[in-house]
Amino acid sequence: MSNQIQLDIEVPAEYAGHRFDQAAADLIPDYSRARLQAWIKGGQLTVDGRTAKPKDKLFGGEKLSLRAELEPQGEWVAQDMALDIVYEDDAILVINKPAGLVVHPAAGNPDGTLLNGLLAHCPGQQNIPRAGIVHRLDKDTSGLMVVAKTLQAQADLVDQLKERTVTRLYDAIVQGNLSGGGKVNAPMGRHRTNRLKMAVLNQGGKEAITHFRLQERFRAHTLVRCQLETGRTHQIRVHMAHIRHPLVGDTLYCTRGKLPTGADPELIRALQQFPRQALHAAELALFHPETGEPMHWVRPMPEDMLHLLALLRADSAAHPL
Repeated sequence: MSNQIQLDIEVPAEYAGHRFDQAAADLIPDYSRARLQAWIKGGQLTVDGRTAKPKDKLFGGEKLSLRAELEPQGEWVAQDMALDIVYEDDAILVINKPAGLVVHPAAGNPDGTLLNGLLAHCPGQQNIPRAGIVHRLDKDTSGLMVVAKTLQAQADLVDQLKERTVTRLYDAIVQGNLSGGGKVNAPMGRHRTNRLKMAVLNQGGKEAITHFRLQERFRAHTLVRCQLETGRTHQIRVHMAHIRHPLVGDTLYCTRGKLPTGADPELIRALQQFPRQALHAAELALFHPETGEPMHWVRPMPEDMLHLLALLRADSAAHPL
């Protein structure tokens, strides 16, 4: 991928009276508004060869010229790691992330993350904010993620997420019996006292909507399919706990799990010792950022969840209602 950007665009007459940054965002949609504003302030994006302020008004007919070089976006280190790549082309990369892999470096996880692996697999990712990561999965959630390989693809995917045209479906094993599907519309934000947690906040929370439908019922648990309409941190985990059906293994949002009466010791042990939240990003659908073609990927649950489901099914068969 070339690090050099050269672009010239004539401002249409209908943009007379528009702010420079607003017109640039419309006329150069391949890049984010924040990046375009940075280029304006840095003098890389000019009007008729002259620097201008973001708020300056245009008259129409001017030539916008962009001369920029992509620069490394962080001090991250490339680290070789095995990546389960589901799909890849010049614009996007779809990965099946295993449970236990942190997506982005942060305090406590300075390296060994998916981002570090992406830099080793595709060094050009260093020139893209967050190495092209446009959405995340929790460390202990497995499943499908899309990564942008160009700035244009990143801007398009971010827009698709905002417009809610990206479909993300998750399989979750939850505590208790659900009689059917439903919708949780409960705003979320950072927990007031525990900063490691998110919480439903009726005052000051951001919109958060999760749809869920029943897939399979067991004696004291339910397999559900969840669809995100928004994408807040820990959204499915918080919303299912909010309706009193927390995820199996989610010790952050469930202090004590339910056990079926008279269950086999192997099932009791599996439920009590399940090492993570039982959550898997099973399906991902979006429009390709360059071609507009609808794309769809599916990945089955990993072995730990399949094993737990097998034990739950055997328990239900051994204790018919």
